[in-house]
Amino acid sequence: MIGRRSPSQRRGKDEAEKPFWISYADLMTALMVLFLVVMAVALLAVTRTVSELEKREAEYKADVDNCMALAVAAAKRHAGVVVSPERKVIDFGDRTRFEDKSSLLSQEQEGVLRRFVPELLTMIDNATCQRVLKRIVVEGHTSRTGTYLANLNLSLMRSQRVLCVMFKESGADLLSDAQKLKVRDYFFVGGFAFNSYKNSDEESRRVEMRIEFWGLDEKRTPPPPAHSSGFGLCSI
Repeated sequence: MIGRRSPSQRRGKDEAEKPFWISYADLMTALMVLFLVVMAVALLAVTRTVSELEKREAEYKADVDNCMALAVAAAKRHAGVVVSPERKVIDFGDRTRFEDKSSLLSQEQEGVLRRFVPELLTMIDNATCQRVLKRIVVEGHTSRTGTYLANLNLSLMRSQRVLCVMFKESGADLLSDAQKLKVRDYFFVGGFAFNSYKNSDEESRRVEMRIEFWGLDEKRTPPPPAHSSGFGLCSI
């Protein structure tokens, strides 16, 4: 009859449609699998990145701790010198105490510094410290007395005095030229820290050396080239 489809025609149409729906379902399944694979790879990459960062941080901390342990061991060989691993500071205490409003050191005090600094130079040569050590900042502190600007200038003069002691060409326990070069490359003059007073004015007039380390991802820069005219003489 006109308008009616035979059973064979309907079966042919159904069979023709089935491959399309099967292919669509397979496509969705494939996309889901692909999505899961991508997520698994991304998660693995993130996990690996975190693990590598944690490993680098652990190695960095170990290097810093080992370097500070060398400084602590060196201080134990010199009476009166104390190292704070937490603050990363070397405090010379009364071994290098300054007189009020003065930046001068006695020959005995100069000897204390010149005998201890080679210990720090040996520490600098250590492979562990070479990876993380940035510099050693010499800080000459003042008491509460005096104006801010006067104390700022005095603290700088005291810091410079300590470095001048390292470059002296007469006296006891002189540094070699090779040691002086290393002092020039790694030691810096620090400024005045107004919040670093001790219990008394006398205790505040002291020398400290602060050990500074490169940051984990901080770009390392080489020391400046040698000055052709030598070390020079201190004018303070």
